[in-house]
Amino acid sequence: MTENEKKLLQAKHRLEEAQARDRVKERKARTRRLIQEGAILEKVFPVVSSMELDELEYYLYKIATQI
Repeated sequence: MTENEKKLLQAKHRLEEAQARDRVKERKARTRRLIQEGAILEKVFPVVSSMELDELEYYLYKIATQI
């Protein structure tokens, strides 16, 4: 393996690592946002904390279509 090939491979690995870090950051940001949105939903509509997911979806759909 030539020196240029080694450098190219290293650069490729650095890029892959950077992309993996970005994916982790994006996933963590999405998780945080979803948790915050869920907390707001439960604060505004306390009844939803005791609902199953399909009941919650139906409840929100009914509210959204009444507007």
